[in-house]
Amino acid sequence: MIGYKKKEQSKLHLLSETSLKEIDVWINKYPADKKQSAVMSALRIAQDQNRGYLTEDLMDAVAEYLEMRPIAVYEVATFYSMYELEPVGKHKICVCTNISCMLCGSDTVVSHLSNKLGIKLGETTTDGRFTLKEVECLGACVNAPMMQIGDTYYENLTEEKIDQVLDGLD
Repeated sequence: MIGYKKKEQSKLHLLSETSLKEIDVWINKYPADKKQSAVMSALRIAQDQNRGYLTEDLMDAVAEYLEMRPIAVYEVATFYSMYELEPVGKHKICVCTNISCMLCGSDTVVSHLSNKLGIKLGETTTDGRFTLKEVECLGACVNAPMMQIGDTYYENLTEEKIDQVLDGLD
């Protein structure tokens, strides 16, 4: 039938009960009519649930749950470097290359990691263990150069420190 538009199916089932409860914690931090303010936290929660990256369907589920237009959620997910739209390695290594880190040797950090892991920025090792990512300021300028893996910052990096960190990861 021409002009017939199929009603969109709900995608809320893609968010686990645990994720929904965690999103609710963030929603409750805002006035009832401002629940969209929890979008960044909701995207992080959805990404964590999905082994480190977001799919379009997961972003749609977040939009549905927060009663937002999907495009508004996509805009947030594509603007901030903490969100991934493709699968990433078990350990995502985020190297700050902004001015303070650059002046303190972030190019050496990137070069060492690239050589050691056999990948370039934006790539993942063939075994799926590591993804190497360039990011803007991570707010640790006083201890540059630095990188972030998971929720942990590693500062005042040298090649030796980088090797110790990588050797200590599972």
